[in-house]
Amino acid sequence: MKIIFRSTFIFLLFFIFFVGYLSLVGIKTNKFNDQVKNKLNTINKYLDIELNEISIQLNPIKLKIQAKTLGSIITSNNQVLEIESIKSDISLISLLKGQFIVQNLAVSTKSIEIKNLISFSKNFYNSPKLIIFERLFKMKGFLIANLKIEFDENGKVKDNYSAKGYINNTQLNFLDDFEIDKLNFVFNIKKKEFKLEDIKFSLNEINFISKKINIKKNDEEYFVEGVLSNSIVELNNRNLKLLNLFPDLNLNKIRFSSRNKFTFNLGKNLKIKKKYLQSNLKFEEIRLPNNFNDKNIFPKMNDEILIKNNDVKINLEKKKWEIDGNGKILLQKNEDSISYKIIMKDQLIRFNGLVELGKNPFLINSLNFKKNQNFITKISFKGLKDLKDGWFLEYIKLVESENKIIAKKINLNNDLKIKQLDFIQANYLDGQGQKNILNLTRDKNIYTLSGNIFNADKLIENILMSDEEKIFLNDNFELILDIDKVRLDNAFNLKNLSGKLKFKKQKVFEANLTGYFTSQKKMKFTIKTIDNKSITTLFLDYAKPIVKRYKFIKGFDGGVLDFYSTKKGNNSNSTLKIYDFNLKELPTLTKLLTLASLQGIADILSGEGIRFDEFEMNFQKQNKLITIEEIYAIGPAISILMDGYVEKDKLISLRGTLVPATTVNKVIGSIPVVGKILVGKKTGEGVFGVSFKIKGPPKKLETTVNPIKTLTPRFITRTLEKIKKN
Repeated sequence: MKIIFRSTFIFLLFFIFFVGYLSLVGIKTNKFNDQVKNKLNTINKYLDIELNEISIQLNPIKLKIQAKTLGSIITSNNQVLEIESIKSDISLISLLKGQFIVQNLAVSTKSIEIKNLISFSKNFYNSPKLIIFERLFKMKGFLIANLKIEFDENGKVKDNYSAKGYINNTQLNFLDDFEIDKLNFVFNIKKKEFKLEDIKFSLNEINFISKKINIKKNDEEYFVEGVLSNSIVELNNRNLKLLNLFPDLNLNKIRFSSRNKFTFNLGKNLKIKKKYLQSNLKFEEIRLPNNFNDKNIFPKMNDEILIKNNDVKINLEKKKWEIDGNGKILLQKNEDSISYKIIMKDQLIRFNGLVELGKNPFLINSLNFKKNQNFITKISFKGLKDLKDGWFLEYIKLVESENKIIAKKINLNNDLKIKQLDFIQANYLDGQGQKNILNLTRDKNIYTLSGNIFNADKLIENILMSDEEKIFLNDNFELILDIDKVRLDNAFNLKNLSGKLKFKKQKVFEANLTGYFTSQKKMKFTIKTIDNKSITTLFLDYAKPIVKRYKFIKGFDGGVLDFYSTKKGNNSNSTLKIYDFNLKELPTLTKLLTLASLQGIADILSGEGIRFDEFEMNFQKQNKLITIEEIYAIGPAISILMDGYVEKDKLISLRGTLVPATTVNKVIGSIPVVGKILVGKKTGEGVFGVSFKIKGPPKKLETTVNPIKTLTPRFITRTLEKIKKN
């Protein structure tokens, strides 16, 4: 009994010591190397491993043996991965039964170059996705990973494998335009779930961070969600080019920060589907060249547009974009406020917005509207853009204190020219402090412009001083006018302006307008087009509202204007006649009289003015060249005959004859029989007439004068014609 007891005690002591030693210290052996290799081959037959001695420790509580080896090397077709450690749990019961059942396998790698890992993986996992990934992404950087694999009772790999690790200083280059640099993150990968944490990277030198990005596999797709953000960054030229969705803008500079929440599905061939994006962007500064430099609207327009402190929210869901923003914009000297919302879906872009103009000037020349600097001018708009058919504005509204201008249902083509509009209502004080109340309505292609009062002063000046035909609408249409009062200037108004105009191909095809200065005095304007030849007439019982607008004529008074013109293509032939008017100041004429030593007539001109019975001008116009066939003016004190040409803004060349009335009477009176009938016996002594030339650029005209003793037959003939008529 003592021997048995002692033997049992020694055995138990030895067993306890052995178990304790195996549990606490363990042993090293090569006996399990082949089994580990075989188990690795069950994972993939292309893998081979070089193992050092395996350290074994016993876990008596869980009845398993924990095996560990350091410094192993896994190879596949001469591709090598260095392993830091391999750990495995082996069932103790299976060993006692003469079996080798590995419950799990844990592999920890050393620092591995990512490009080597991809090449290694291709040897046993030659997926098209992996090949595409390797070709599109030129990867750099290193990876450290811990891989865990569990086996069932039959030694097969379970689905609950996992991999944890760290990606360090990775660089991805793809499509030659996008470069991800300094990519660092922690990953936790399971069979159908990927978690990326503490992500930091630089995209084209823009630094981004993200706390977490989750990737889940659903069937054959991957669902990706996460949050990305970046602090304030200034984009370089390369990034400006990539982000420039509208090439004509040519962005100069962008400084912004952002926070972006996103989800999407990644399908086969890395195709992105079911996208969702929520971005909050803070644009501290956007600079772009001003390609819309229209000083007729913004008189102090800058060469560069500056957008400041714009908060922009972007939502993308499937194929629908929503952009909502507000901030400051500098088109001119002072800041203005803007807010806007844009929704893009399929082929439609819907938008609305508000612009608040403070101290900056703002003009609408066609309406003679000028912003009042004491009030904020609010311009709101709503509409849509069809990528094929053009633009549609549901409304655009201007409100400034008591001033209101509203336009509705406006169709524009892709060149932003108006095709048609349904309604305009205007009630405002213009830049001259004059009240304007107008309405424009549409019935098919017939527009009616009606109202109580309209100040046409500025509009007339713009029409007279411009060579361009500015038609408001792009389509063919008819315009009916019915306005109670039209202000021409400070002294003249037209009452009951009525009639219609027809437009074809951006030109007035037919017109018939009438208006009245008083019950006896009127205005009549007509245009008729026959065989592409248009005939224009204008008759004014008061010529002054038109003539006085030409800066080289001052002190014009009285007069009846009669204008007739025919035009075909760019060529026109016109006759302008003005009857019974006084001329007080005409600098060129005054200079001629002085040079000709006709100081008495010059004094009359600068004093009370010289009266003319009739002025007639016959001229041709082709583009910017006006050829004056003849200008003839006759009056009690002086007569003028002149011809020449005017090339607008370049050159003026005129020549002619100027003769005081006493000389004319003397010459005409000397004609036998006819002279006595026309002028009687009183011819006076008179003075010699003069011939003259005026030539040079508009602002540097040179005048030469020569006395003449004999009048030309042409002058005498024209004078006789006028005298006979009178």
